[in-house]
Amino acid sequence: MDGVMIYRLDESGRLGLVGHTGIDAMLAAQWQDIPPVAGVAAVEVITSGRPCWLEDPERDAEAYRLIGPPRRWPTRAWLPLPGEGRVSGAIGFLRAESGPFDAAQRELLLQAVRLCGGSLRLVEHREGAPGDWEVTAVQKIFDVLSGAAILLSPLRSPTGEVEDYRIEAAAPESVDVAGRRGKELVGRRVLETYPTVAGTPLWYGYLDALETGSTYEGEPFSYREVVAGIPATSVYSVRATRLAGRLIVSWIRHDAGAREASRLAALQRLGNLGWADWNLTTDTINWSEQVYAIFDRAPGQGPMTLEELPHHLVPDDLPALAEAVQRLLGEGAPIDQPFRITTDGGVRHLRIVAEAETDALGAPVEVHGFFQDLSPQRDAELALGASERANLVQRGVLKAERAIAARLQHALLPVPEQSIELVGLRVDIAYMPSDSGVNVGGDWYSAIELPDRSALFVVGDVAGHGLDAVGTMAQLRFTAKGMIITGSALPDAMARLNTLLLHTAAGMSSAATATMIMARYWPEERRLAWVRAGHPPPLLVRGGEARFLPPPEGILLGAWADAVYGQETLELEPGDHLILYTDGLVEVPGESMDHGLGRLAAAAAEAMGGSCQDPLARVLAELRPAGRDDVCVLDIQVPPY
Repeated sequence: MDGVMIYRLDESGRLGLVGHTGIDAMLAAQWQDIPPVAGVAAVEVITSGRPCWLEDPERDAEAYRLIGPPRRWPTRAWLPLPGEGRVSGAIGFLRAESGPFDAAQRELLLQAVRLCGGSLRLVEHREGAPGDWEVTAVQKIFDVLSGAAILLSPLRSPTGEVEDYRIEAAAPESVDVAGRRGKELVGRRVLETYPTVAGTPLWYGYLDALETGSTYEGEPFSYREVVAGIPATSVYSVRATRLAGRLIVSWIRHDAGAREASRLAALQRLGNLGWADWNLTTDTINWSEQVYAIFDRAPGQGPMTLEELPHHLVPDDLPALAEAVQRLLGEGAPIDQPFRITTDGGVRHLRIVAEAETDALGAPVEVHGFFQDLSPQRDAELALGASERANLVQRGVLKAERAIAARLQHALLPVPEQSIELVGLRVDIAYMPSDSGVNVGGDWYSAIELPDRSALFVVGDVAGHGLDAVGTMAQLRFTAKGMIITGSALPDAMARLNTLLLHTAAGMSSAATATMIMARYWPEERRLAWVRAGHPPPLLVRGGEARFLPPPEGILLGAWADAVYGQETLELEPGDHLILYTDGLVEVPGESMDHGLGRLAAAAAEAMGGSCQDPLARVLAELRPAGRDDVCVLDIQVPPY
């Protein structure tokens, strides 16, 4: 005989390979575990209790799933292994010789099985189920292990391909997106429990680690699962390594809330500003940590009340601030007011920007705003001599302003390197700064999931460059998000943003203006509602054709106090791409806007119809004309299924 394989039947009816000779390791691994399916000679032998003689390769290949190529072993014999009152396994003899087994050979093989059957049963009773001790040993290690880790056994098809994995052991701190923990995971199959893993980089990473023995360390990815009718999304980083034909898999679950909190803290630190909320109904105040630093106040003292604030002001600034607060609380008008306070470290120059939320009768009930410490800038101005001021303002201050603006912009608009998953959509984001690099632009975006499981998409462009543009961008971005979360309709939110910019521009040498598109998507209906303020219309790519959506009424923000903003709706279809972008992508001096829009539509249709593998957002962003202006592109994709 040229090869021997010994299988044992377990309690679940599956066959496990317990021994072999003359069989290479790869083939043995492929046939390590056999489910009780038809067309497998070893299964048939155990079920019937009768020998199976395979002596015609062509005919046998039609009736059975043969282990290894027929030309390697043209004849095979599968014989039942008697157990205690039942057939407990099968032994296969694989022969490189062609032609049928003669009577003497058949009798010899049957006697060999009867002779070794007792020894095999003794080994079985002494060692227990083959491989079980390995799982037990791993589980004992997992029991004292911190962090998430599981042991996966590959489940192979009769042809040796991995069809799924079964979780054999799990550490106590292993928790999946549905909240299943530790031993609750054991026995589950990966694709039955987490079906969307199929065909992903994670799935192919498992296969590579299993076949090559290399360690797989994947990039962070989003996994979405519906639990009790409620969709839940988490971001994971996964590591997998091979262990004796199985996989040890560990992972880290990233907390999206912690990432957002970290970004917000970085923003406050870089801009030396902090957020504050006043609930006028309950008379409660909340400060962010940075506000305590700005006021040089110990956090243990709690926030400062509005009544306590005047005692810390420089007396000359009290009337102007009192008038601004009276407008805020009496009329609900937003304020942007500079003032000075005295601290143990000296006088500080501060700025307060705040707006009020009103009840149905128009009475303010909550105030939201931020304090910003302008002392470093003010101190720099006061330290300048009359003969040096103009030069330093043009060189030093402007340079510092650009640096601060760039850092603030980076903190506000982190551009992900990979696609993000949002309420069932795939979103690609591309941002291309202007080639000159002299000033930081005011192009910005926002793509977030709302508490009701809808999604908000915003793309905007603030007029101008530098710190003022970035400051206005931040104001619009956070105010828009806050209003939509608190229940404002899209047209109402856009009208209030217009009022906010008009107020911010009051008393300034130049008005602050901006264009913007704001869209909200409900995944259950695949419905998209959108409004615009003087911004180029979205581009819809569907079925290989690209067309611009008819724009609703709406002029740019900060231009006219009585501006009206209309709303349009659209039902997205599987495979749709909706492109939101800033005007730097289509505007060229001396060229009509229609020409630029036509160029964009043609490029999008061509990219979708070609074989380009790069994300559509990046392909379009790189087509900007001469790189004269910043460009921000959002590609919102509906999966094709």
